[in-house]
Formats: sequence, C-alpha cells, structure tokens
Amino acid sequence: MKQVLFVCLGNICRSPSAEAVFNALIEKNGLAEELKCDSAGTAAYHAGDQADYRMKQFAQKRGYCLTSISRQVDPKVDFDRFDYIIGMDSQNVRDLKAVARNENDRKKISLMTDYCSGKKYDSVPDPYFGGAAGFELVLDILEDACKGLIHKLQKPA
Repeated sequence: MKQVLFVCLGNICRSPSAEAVFNALIEKNGLAEELKCDSAGTAAYHAGDQADYRMKQFAQKRGYCLTSISRQVDPKVDFDRFDYIIGMDSQNVRDLKAVARNENDRKKISLMTDYCSGKKYDSVPDPYFGGAAGFELVLDILEDACKGLIHKLQKPA
C-alpha cells in the first residue's frame, strides 16, 4: 500500500481539501486497498482544529467532506510512514526539506502542482485571507493534481 501525506501551513484549508479530494478519487476508482492518505501542517497554529468552515462549505458543494483534524507534521513518524509527502507551495516544500532527516526523506517530498495536467499554477495558493474565488481555485487545482497523482501512482514502477 502506498501512503500519501498532503501538507500546507496550518492544515485547515489546502491539505485537508487535498486529502478529501484524493479520498474521493480512491473510492471512485476502487483503490482503497492500494492507496491511503492523510494531511498535516508545517506549523501547529491550528492543531486539534477542524478544517476552515469556508473551505468545508466550498468543498461540500463539490461533494467532498473535510473530516480531518489539524495536526503538525511529525518528522520522526511521518517520513517513515508515508511514501509521498506533498507540499501545497514552495515554502511548504522548503519547510519539509528543512525537517527531513536524510536524503531518503527528501526524496519523498514533492510539490502538489507537479501532478497537474495543465501546469498553469506553480502552487496551490492559500485561500485563508481571500474570498470565494480563492477557495474555488484551490479545489480546481487540487482536483487536477489529485487526478494526476492517482495516474502516477497507478503506473507500474
């Protein structure tokens, strides 16, 4: 089984949304025996909190249920448990590389938009301080990237 960890700053908007979108694709494609995912933040600002209520509302309109509880990345556990650790933006990737214990850990880290088909965006922008369009854009990018990631993970090694 391959395990994926989605990471953003506070783990209340982007990474829980990526987790929900990816879980929906896992279910839709019958891949529950092959793939599993979780989400976390590089900071503990919102540890123990549910996803942002606005993000939950926009995701629900598209049929996604954000149920995860925010937590901070734990390098001692997460780099051993997960095969792929995916940051939502370049700062998340830098922060992850800074806490990686070795080269093997660093090889697991990638950028969410690397899996997008269109390559129109170089990050999943943080919608926290923006309006409705920002939350919709996050979901648009995540739907594309998660499809690309599923495709990559289904290819024979």
